Amino acid sequence: MRLQQFAFRWFGYAFLSLSSFVMLFPFIWMLSSSLKSFEQVYVFPPTLIPEVFHLENYVEIWKSAPLLRYLFNSLFTASVIIIMQLLLIIPAAYAFARLRFKGSGFLFLSVLATMMIPNQITFIPNFLTIKQLGWVDTYAGLIAPFSVNAFGIFMLRQAFMQVPKELEEAAILDGCGHTRIMRHLMIPLSGAAVVTYILLSFIKSYNELFWPLIVTNNENLRTVQLGLTRFITEGGTQWNLVMAVAAVIIAPLAVLFISMQKFIVKGVATTGLK
Repeated sequence: MRLQQFAFRWFGYAFLSLSSFVMLFPFIWMLSSSLKSFEQVYVFPPTLIPEVFHLENYVEIWKSAPLLRYLFNSLFTASVIIIMQLLLIIPAAYAFARLRFKGSGFLFLSVLATMMIPNQITFIPNFLTIKQLGWVDTYAGLIAPFSVNAFGIFMLRQAFMQVPKELEEAAILDGCGHTRIMRHLMIPLSGAAVVTYILLSFIKSYNELFWPLIVTNNENLRTVQLGLTRFITEGGTQWNLVMAVAAVIIAPLAVLFISMQKFIVKGVATTGLK
């Protein structure tokens, strides 16, 4: 029996290790290609380890495109979007989780229904609205359409519903209003879910490509995802430089994800349980 358990354990380790390698291989290939010359990228059969490491690729991308400006635009817009979403989502989630008012169930179902609308359908009305407001080629145009998120309301509502009712009643007896209950009770006790949503929403906003493409014409407002297109021309794609840019783009997200991994696991594991 012990031998069988030992075999199952090592089989599990082997399977997880293989699965991890399959998941990591695209990133390994990206880093490998970013260190190759243009000719080495097209060598057949392909090689994982470059014959010569071309670190100058990373120097070239900074000279060929204003990546620092692109990075600032992406980080700034994603950060402001997160702040705007939290200011709107947290009160809405608290209201749906703890307050009982006429039509609350219908309103919540209406919020959930918006999650079933494909993003492609909303691009044209959003663009027309932004254009009428005169926000084309502005940070406001990049940020405003993403200032609220139905999934965030649902996720935080589920987290707030897990907070024991007795704690809320004790806070009310101590004279706390709804604002203080949100700030000092709901948010601290639902910290894992809040941090998880912040990370997921930040990654989504940081990786946004289509909306910045249609709402900006000014090069100084372009985001880092659009920086990749500078290396894709009619004359051909410089894949070694594209991979180097991709490595630079992914680096902030990788550091953020790894440092906050425990919050993501805890938040996803507990959200939705009452």
